[in-house]
Amino acid sequence: MLIHPQIDPVALQLGPLAIHWYGLTYLAAFGLFFWLGTRRLAHLPFKNLPQWQKRDVEDILFLGVLGVILGGRVGYCLFYKPAYYLSNPLEIFAVWQGGMSFHGGLLGVMLAMVWFARTRQRPFLQVMD
Repeated sequence: MLIHPQIDPVALQLGPLAIHWYGLTYLAAFGLFFWLGTRRLAHLPFKNLPQWQKRDVEDILFLGVLGVILGGRVGYCLFYKPAYYLSNPLEIFAVWQGGMSFHGGLLGVMLAMVWFARTRQRPFLQVMD
């Protein structure tokens, strides 16, 4: 039998405010994306593409964060408990009760990147030479 470790999901409790480990993981991922994205601007020449600016990295990060959070929540509601959320639609906004899905977040990020590419007139997929 496989035994999983019992790890408390709350990393830090400050009165009524609970900071969860997965929230810290999201924060670290978003911070690393910004750091690596801005460092990449100085090192990678973009052939056949308009030059990227720091503002582009900031914008794509913002859209990615929205895609992860909104897509993850909507994906959870649609993929795991659609009947419950159809009968209780206001519960979709009760994010403090938990519930996010990886595949919903992935779809949300993909939609956000397509939107970024279309609004900036940039190719969504670019094969580098």
